[in-house]
Amino acid sequence: MKIVLASRNAKKIEEVKRILSEFSELSQISVFSLDDVGIYGEIEEDGATFEENALIKARVGAINGCIGLADDSGLEVDALGGAPGIYSARYAGEAGGHASDERNNEFLLENLKDVPQDRRTARYVAAIACVFPDGREFTVRGTAEGVIIDDYRGNGGFGYDPIFYFPEFNKTFAELSPEEKNSVSHRGKAMRLFANELKKYLEI
Repeated sequence: MKIVLASRNAKKIEEVKRILSEFSELSQISVFSLDDVGIYGEIEEDGATFEENALIKARVGAINGCIGLADDSGLEVDALGGAPGIYSARYAGEAGGHASDERNNEFLLENLKDVPQDRRTARYVAAIACVFPDGREFTVRGTAEGVIIDDYRGNGGFGYDPIFYFPEFNKTFAELSPEEKNSVSHRGKAMRLFANELKKYLEI
């Protein structure tokens, strides 16, 4: 059974494979990227929510008998009214284009410079969409609660991980090992919900 993950992010693809490997019932599933199956070009993500954007991408992958899988994730900061939200990857980008992780982090901290630490609560959100070749589809959502700090800590992860402090482990997401991060991250939680829902759909 083939799943086409609507992504070209190698770290994200490996993360998905690691989490799915936890479920022995899904061992027959192989995960491929868009490039692996000959789908090139950008997918326009014009949805208003994480779920809508995930479905847009997952539908692209649901071809030739493959199951389409996609996630849309981002950071919601309470003091900024939930921003950057669905615009997390292009928060600091000009004309809506993607920006580097470093620039996005700098822009976020700039916008929080007058916000005290106790009001910098935030959460990572991941919505995962699954689309079957026969048109059936579902979405799930996972979240991870944290706080935005001023200093960059850790060399792992990507995105806002170096400034996303996770109180439960007393570390930023960038300081967590892959195993630690998978156990508590928004994407890890969403992937486990997805895997359990997929088992129901496949009746295994």
